[in-house]
Amino acid sequence: MCIRDSSIAVRQTAKRLSAEKDFGIVVNVAKGFEKGSLLRLSQVIAEELPEAKVAVLSGPSHAEEVARGIPTSVVVASDSAVTAQIVQSIMSGDNLRIYTSDDLIGVELGGALKNVIAIASGFCDGLGLGDNTKAALITRGLAEMARLGVCMGAKEYTFSGLAGIGDLVVTCTSQHSRNHRFGEKVGSGTPVNQALSEVGTVEGYYAAELAYSLAKKYKIEMPITEECYAILYENKDVKDVLNDLMRRPKRSEH
Repeated sequence: MCIRDSSIAVRQTAKRLSAEKDFGIVVNVAKGFEKGSLLRLSQVIAEELPEAKVAVLSGPSHAEEVARGIPTSVVVASDSAVTAQIVQSIMSGDNLRIYTSDDLIGVELGGALKNVIAIASGFCDGLGLGDNTKAALITRGLAEMARLGVCMGAKEYTFSGLAGIGDLVVTCTSQHSRNHRFGEKVGSGTPVNQALSEVGTVEGYYAAELAYSLAKKYKIEMPITEECYAILYENKDVKDVLNDLMRRPKRSEH
């Protein structure tokens, strides 16, 4: 079976690790939620490896550029400051600067939710919209991410950092981003299933369904996420989304 969403392999991988002893720190780099349970992936790991010290590494870091030694900054988060500092010390390098965070929830959610907004950013390019539209989308998308994050226990300021706006900007604007490429194909008229087949791994496709479920669970508005869900899972015409978003009831920005 071809696994297109790396997040669904986390539990089975953690189960395999559970046979090992004294394996130390587990650093998760997969981004998403577990389907069905809606658990964050660090929670999945903790269930299977209750003795593990769990950390999450996230931020604006396309693998293609990291491999070429392009200067990159990311953040490692853990409930344990010592665990985060150990990962920071081991993994930092001349061209990889790692910051620490105690907001495991916020860093993890930033990495998962930005993929949904990146798909919407691709819709913009596929529809031939301009910079004004994309800037508004990124900004309001960040507001949605933070809104859900705070409801789930994250710290709002985390979303103004590397795992929030940093990862969001790079994923929404780069052709390295599979989520953006997928969204662009759909925005230009390629059917969703065909676009998935052509692009391959599109974590935001799966995250859109689960983020939509979380918004309903916490009873909060996430209009961009909701429109993405409607396009990807309910066959809504992507051309109708812009009008629906622009004609929402008038409100204060904050």
